[in-house]
Amino acid sequence: MISLDEAVTARLESHGARFEVLVDPDAALAIKRGEFEGDLEDVIAAEDVFENASRGDRPAESDLEKVFDTTDPLEIIPDVITEGEIQITAEQRREMQEKKRKQLVDTIARNAVNPQMDNAPHPPDRIENALEEAGFTVDPMETVESQVDDALDDLRPVIPIRFEEVTIAVQIPAEYAGSAQAQVRQFGDLEREEWQADGSWIGVVTFPAGMQNEFYDVVNEHSSGNAETELIKDKDDIQTR
Repeated sequence: MISLDEAVTARLESHGARFEVLVDPDAALAIKRGEFEGDLEDVIAAEDVFENASRGDRPAESDLEKVFDTTDPLEIIPDVITEGEIQITAEQRREMQEKKRKQLVDTIARNAVNPQMDNAPHPPDRIENALEEAGFTVDPMETVESQVDDALDDLRPVIPIRFEEVTIAVQIPAEYAGSAQAQVRQFGDLEREEWQADGSWIGVVTFPAGMQNEFYDVVNEHSSGNAETELIKDKDDIQTR
């Protein structure tokens, strides 16, 4: 379960009665869209249905039976969220908006590059400042993914930006290969790999271009700076060595 401070109220009015439940805001939006795949008990603040959640008043069981054909809260809660409205305070809205804004900046920073600077990644601070300059307003009631395209449209007049993937070949010496290659695999799609006779490992991985600096930092950290990397310009040139 989540804390009351993290929850928003979902409210449904039906058959002259009111039903309220306390739920995580992002989970509530996912449930409304039919996209929630988690455990309901992990995203609610109370395994209960209220008539007035702020006072802790509960509806009559007869009203629950009349509207939902059950008195089981775990069966009723999704229906209240799906069919009702999500109620948020001004403070909750500000907090949700700030959280979504940070997620949006992170998503763009990890995927976007500057085409005028040899596809170098944009620092998150630059993206955040550009969003502010562009006047882009994050909608706290929509997913980050659904807002990325609109954000990019607003960003392009402010900074040169586009989403790009890179493919990088890396060769890791034998003494570091075991742990380092496991880290490399986590960055994206492993296109090719081969263990060499001397115990070294060669891999070719494709991932969002905005993660290049992070990739090089991880490779250097896990190989003590002894790994070799090469940016592959054309995937057709990939060969297993």
